[in-house]
Amino acid sequence: MKKIYSLFALLSLFMLSSCSVYNFTGTGKIDAKTFQVNFFQNNADLIEPGIDRTFTLALQDLIMNQTNLNLVSNGGDLVYEGEITDYRITPMTATADQQAAQNRLSIRVNVRFMNKKKETDDFEKSFEFYYDFPGRDLPTGSVLSEAIRVIFERITQDIFNESLAKW
Repeated sequence: MKKIYSLFALLSLFMLSSCSVYNFTGTGKIDAKTFQVNFFQNNADLIEPGIDRTFTLALQDLIMNQTNLNLVSNGGDLVYEGEITDYRITPMTATADQQAAQNRLSIRVNVRFMNKKKETDDFEKSFEFYYDFPGRDLPTGSVLSEAIRVIFERITQDIFNESLAKW
């Protein structure tokens, strides 16, 4: 009897995912076939070299991995563009001798999304996230790499959810 229930559950999963009722990324039916991610300029007051390219590639990778859309360099059905507007390191807590016990790296990205197939989905919105690290560490090397990875993972997922998953 357990085998029958397992087989039924597995069959139901395949049927639901193949008929556009549900898929595992949470997106509904997407009418578009292509997308483009224009280069996100770094317009923040404090410039960290290379994060503009890193962010642009992270957003492209996320959309390619979670949808069946094709990446194009121009003329995409879905267009993502914008800029990095803020890159800030702020002390969050202090020790008794006025030293930073914890710092926070915050990055804000302004995104303009255009859906040429359904213009009511268009938006312009800022997305921001942060990473806390010990005050004795400098935001360089592995600390910076990990911080940027965590921040961009969250921001790109938020952009994906806002534009395609509608969460």
